Amino acid sequence: MKKSILIGGKAGQGANILLHLVADALVKRGFYVFYSRDYQSLIRGGHNFDQLCFSNHPVSSNEQKADLIVALDKETEKIHSSKLRKEGILLKGTESNMFFAGRIFKILGFEFKKLDEQLKELEKKYKENIIEAKKGYALEEGKIELKKTRGKNKFYSGSEAISLGAVKSGLDIYYAYPMTPATPVLGELAQRQKEDNILVLELENEIAVANAGCGSAMTGAKVMVGTAGGGFDLMTETLSMTGIANIPLVFYLAQRPGPGTGVATYSSQGDLDIALYGGHGEFNRVVLAPGDPCEAEELTNQAFYFSQKFSMPSIVLSDKHLGESFYSLNRKPKLVKVKRNHSMKRYNSYEVDSEGSATENVDLINKNIEKRLDAGDDISREAKKFPQYKLYGKKNAKNCVLFWGSTKGAVLDATYDLDTCAIQILYLEPFPKEIERIIKKKNLILVESNSRGLLGELIRKKTGVKIKDKNKILKYDGREFFCDELRNKIGRRMR
Repeated sequence: MKKSILIGGKAGQGANILLHLVADALVKRGFYVFYSRDYQSLIRGGHNFDQLCFSNHPVSSNEQKADLIVALDKETEKIHSSKLRKEGILLKGTESNMFFAGRIFKILGFEFKKLDEQLKELEKKYKENIIEAKKGYALEEGKIELKKTRGKNKFYSGSEAISLGAVKSGLDIYYAYPMTPATPVLGELAQRQKEDNILVLELENEIAVANAGCGSAMTGAKVMVGTAGGGFDLMTETLSMTGIANIPLVFYLAQRPGPGTGVATYSSQGDLDIALYGGHGEFNRVVLAPGDPCEAEELTNQAFYFSQKFSMPSIVLSDKHLGESFYSLNRKPKLVKVKRNHSMKRYNSYEVDSEGSATENVDLINKNIEKRLDAGDDISREAKKFPQYKLYGKKNAKNCVLFWGSTKGAVLDATYDLDTCAIQILYLEPFPKEIERIIKKKNLILVESNSRGLLGELIRKKTGVKIKDKNKILKYDGREFFCDELRNKIGRRMR
């Protein structure tokens, strides 16, 4: 059993809170739930919509069609009514979002007292909300039959998971300048300051953020800085500084479409190259790309582990889709202890001698560079202690889907019963070169949310294996992959 709900309206009409109430109710009743948000860069007006999929079985993506559409304005009905399934239900009108909350709970067969409990937890405008919800619940007669389920799942977003991973790694300070879609992590951590004894500071720009992060890390603090692609551009000079001066700093890079402002509130996987190669000169870094909240928590933890162990920069690469979507998962993250690695010394952006003073001595320059090369080898060996990639499905299948990051949900939902395997790359640097022996004789299908197939280019660079252009499934309009859409595209490329 799998059902889909879409709720749309103008910014400010409360589609987000309405869908989250419904999602929370479904999770509490044991269903697996996934939902994502599609919104314009507007405070009021425009057209926004949220889409939710729930099932008795794990689900981590949406489908193109919906079983229930709630149109809080006429624009939603106009744009999305064609997506309604033949037996689906369309709710529309000018009433409040809480009126529709009552109607949805009635349709799903949930007792009203459960909605009452959730509204009390919201606290804000409880009296007004409960009146509207009662009206909707009383008027509604439609119903969707749901099978009972008893699952117990954790329900959270990628942004919440990034924050948890940082806190559980011993985070002391988080610096950021607000930039969608990295801003939710700033909000999450700001709320945890007293509870977790951390400092969260919003500074005047991303250059200040990176430099403050550098300075704090030099004193021994565990520090993370956060931004989106445009802000990361400004941080790359400081990124180079961390590389030569051996400063342990974690960067959170939340991708959105570019270049420039791009499409500010949508999603992309177009920043892989700047994460891998941003900053001048040659230096070590770790670049990790989670595909769901559990992995986001784990890989943020591992980013801190590497930055502290090797006194180096680590980059956690996410995007709007992962950061702002909510997933229900029943797997607990596996975390490692992050030991603080600090000793008082002189820091310098120049090549240095044994006392930390700037030098132009040829022998010392060569020695320093070779030391960084040796450290790179140590980092690669250490990375093998962790899952650098994951293989799903039939290992010996002729077909293999390659992907990274937030496309995970749609890929796994699309391929669960196809004659294929799927390989998710978690460590983009250091890259797991051993996948070459798995993929070199397979029909390779690449799935990415960018226009060039950046992972495909990286795979060719690292392994020599080229993916055919006709087998690249690339989406670059800023929107998510729908699992049924992707299933059809993968199927047409299989042998």
